[in-house]
Amino acid sequence: MANAEIETRSSRWRKAMVGPLPNDFLRINSGVDAQVSAGCQTAEAAYQQQVYPQYVAPNYVGRLSITCAQAKLARNYGLTRMDPYVRVRVGHYVYETQTDPNGGKHPHWNRVIQSQLPAGVNSIFIEIYDECSFKMDELIAWCEIKIPQTVMRGETHEEWYPLSGKQGDGLEGAIDIVLSFSNQPMQPYMYQTMGGPAQMLMVPPGRPMPIFVTPQQPPVVNTVMAPAPRQLSEEEFKQIHEMFPNIDKEVVKSVFEANNGSKDATINSLLQMNE
Repeated sequence: MANAEIETRSSRWRKAMVGPLPNDFLRINSGVDAQVSAGCQTAEAAYQQQVYPQYVAPNYVGRLSITCAQAKLARNYGLTRMDPYVRVRVGHYVYETQTDPNGGKHPHWNRVIQSQLPAGVNSIFIEIYDECSFKMDELIAWCEIKIPQTVMRGETHEEWYPLSGKQGDGLEGAIDIVLSFSNQPMQPYMYQTMGGPAQMLMVPPGRPMPIFVTPQQPPVVNTVMAPAPRQLSEEEFKQIHEMFPNIDKEVVKSVFEANNGSKDATINSLLQMNE
């Protein structure tokens, strides 16, 4: 028994490496790997251009940059300090900033949102919510911002916009917003759907991401007139609004239209908005 243990130990020691280690031990040849990585990235970019050709949807006038810097709120609702975040709506596109934990009446976000600006849209809608853990997020304040003509001419515009809420119109505080515009459209990320044309998904930098987007497809010449989207009936609108009382009625209608009149898809989109 003792001899077997001695033989086992000696066989283990023979397998061990004794002496100085080579200079390249556990090191990666960075030069070769960098070349391989660069080659893979180039090949992937070329493949993406072939499979997913870049397509900029029509009826867009350019790129709107919205910076949600900070806010000064009139009141802190609740027993603890609020955790505010901002929801921005540009046409059918809805974005959110990150939450400022314990931001209270003076939250800071400094979040830049890049969005395509649809033709005919001359204002954006701002909503500030308090993120809640055990109930639906509470709408604190809101405002509508008309896009200044100076911004459309390429100038950067910063202003404190008054907020409305429970305290009254323009009495809930103010939010610091910086706007700028470029007539160069955003380059969209493309993803392929099974059995259908590519759809466009706008992905701005950072966390802000559309909760829902209207799929824009390349124009196809077709003599058959497309059916008009189904209108939301009063009963359906009442049911949906009762399910989401904190969401503005105009937002519900916009989501319904964006989902081509599908009630189930509208409810799913609104559920995502409340996450």
